Amino acid sequence: MTAASQTPPTGGEIRSLTGLRIVAALWVVVFHFSFTPGDTYADLWEPLQPVVRTGALGVDLFYVLSGFVITLTYLDKMGRRPSPRRMLSFWWARVCRIWPVYVVVTTLFGAWLLYKATQVTDGFVAYQLEQPDVDVWHYLQQLLMVQLWDQPFFDGSSWVGAAWSISAEWLAYVLFPVAVLLLWRLRSAPAVVTGALAVGAMVPLAYVCFTTGEPYFAWSWALRIGAGFLAGAFTCLAVRRISVTPRVERIAAGVAVLAVVEILVGLWWGEWRGQGEGEYGGVVVLAFPVLVGSLALSRQGLSRVLSTGPMVHGGRISYSLYLVHIPVFEIFWTSMGWTPSIAPGSGLAGFLIPQVLLFTVLLAHLSYRYLEEPARLFLRHRGPGRWARADRPARPGTPVPPPRAEQPAEVPAPAAALVPAPARAGAARTARHPRSRVDA
Repeated sequence: MTAASQTPPTGGEIRSLTGLRIVAALWVVVFHFSFTPGDTYADLWEPLQPVVRTGALGVDLFYVLSGFVITLTYLDKMGRRPSPRRMLSFWWARVCRIWPVYVVVTTLFGAWLLYKATQVTDGFVAYQLEQPDVDVWHYLQQLLMVQLWDQPFFDGSSWVGAAWSISAEWLAYVLFPVAVLLLWRLRSAPAVVTGALAVGAMVPLAYVCFTTGEPYFAWSWALRIGAGFLAGAFTCLAVRRISVTPRVERIAAGVAVLAVVEILVGLWWGEWRGQGEGEYGGVVVLAFPVLVGSLALSRQGLSRVLSTGPMVHGGRISYSLYLVHIPVFEIFWTSMGWTPSIAPGSGLAGFLIPQVLLFTVLLAHLSYRYLEEPARLFLRHRGPGRWARADRPARPGTPVPPPRAEQPAEVPAPAAALVPAPARAGAARTARHPRSRVDA
């Protein structure tokens, strides 16, 4: 292997994709923030409406990222036929990543909903079209992250409204060992084949958006997680088959820019077609696997921007941001209705609104620093995840590498996090695509 030809990424953190996570998270956050009562900042929001109104698509971008990262990290670990021990290790790693902050936020917000129920008479306790059931049985469902699995619509399924996507993604994790049976057999397929499958997986959702502008129907959440996760997985298979050269990096950097341009054009087209109604701009999901794959193959252009320290840190706190923003917003919105001094349209409300957004980001940072990451490390070293190292004996004569410090990847995000796979390339690839060891 020469310096001009590198192997594609096989594991570890791809910093540009970590940085992309905060873009997806903020897309969702701004979408929800736009529902803040009052019109104090309506003039500022208006030019951005094509992007703001379609912020729910950030969840679909999370799903593509999740499918890519999970496949990149775990496909080789799972092997042709995942053993029960490896499946258990995988599931435990996912629990360690997504469950601690999820259960804390869900429990605290559930307590808020119970309190609010004692203060209102109209039964409107959560800012959802269908009110969630807050009782012991549904609390157990929330804790197990299965509250969505038997529901055709996600409205009212989760106490924290946005957490429906966590339940959907947990289902994808549970089924991932089954998907491995297919992905393993496609791992050597030409990149053009798996790349076409990646874009093709998003076609059903794009078609619904293009024809109806209404991508919410019975079990649409299952289509979204299935399409997004598989699209990310197929994208990963395509990327693994491409040798990274300077020319490939230049092309990938250009494709990434083109994908972003097409996404923006598609969103403005959807706004024009729907005249401010509907979600015709959802057709842009076709570009999500293209964007993720091109960013993974290059360190230039957009990849360089997304790989900067602030963007990567934003990606790492994105999961906490995704979970905490709804409780913060809803408590603030309720306070606006209860407290005349911060009523919608008041001067004090206008001052506090941007502060609430900044506070949400700060809270996400604190959640990641003092809850999400410490809890993940604590659980990983005390559960079945530690069995993976003992699952397969080393070959005779193979030196045992010293333990390395683990560093968080994020996620899935909306979602999912990056989990390291053993590095299989030499120093040349490492020099070209430096990775930090990360874990989910």
